[in-house]
Amino acid sequence: MDYGMIGKIEKAKLYAQEPERVTFNALTAEFRGDNSTYIINLGPEGWDCTCPGYKSYGICPHIMALEKIYKPLLKRAPLPYAPGQNVVSDVEKAMRYADEQDRIKLTSFDVSFQGDNDTHLTTYDDTVWVCSCTFFQSRGVCCHTMALERIFKNMITAAPAFAH
Repeated sequence: MDYGMIGKIEKAKLYAQEPERVTFNALTAEFRGDNSTYIINLGPEGWDCTCPGYKSYGICPHIMALEKIYKPLLKRAPLPYAPGQNVVSDVEKAMRYADEQDRIKLTSFDVSFQGDNDTHLTTYDDTVWVCSCTFFQSRGVCCHTMALERIFKNMITAAPAFAH
């Protein structure tokens, strides 16, 4: 029996109940909107979306939905509404999108994860996890990656099963 792994699974369950431990440094998401699929990025310089609304106003319902869903993980002020933006329509759409999370696939992200003893950098890129903690270095999985799998549920693609 692997008691070290059992402890990490239990810690992951607890961490997943405290999403405020996580801070997005960067993310890329595919967002299936009503009309098309858009790519949303968040980096040090801020948000970007490939949709026409973002190109016109610097804000869109796709980003607004992500800001609502991930508020505890963003640690930044939401984007302000823009002059000329159809705020009522966009807010209604963003609220609906936030409730329809199957529209969203996180394809990559970089987070800081505040553990009990230290802050760890954890990344996800198209099913590939990396974490700076020593347990991950020796096992290829850790309480941080397992907690993030729980937090993001169906918004990430599960890693392929090991083929024998």
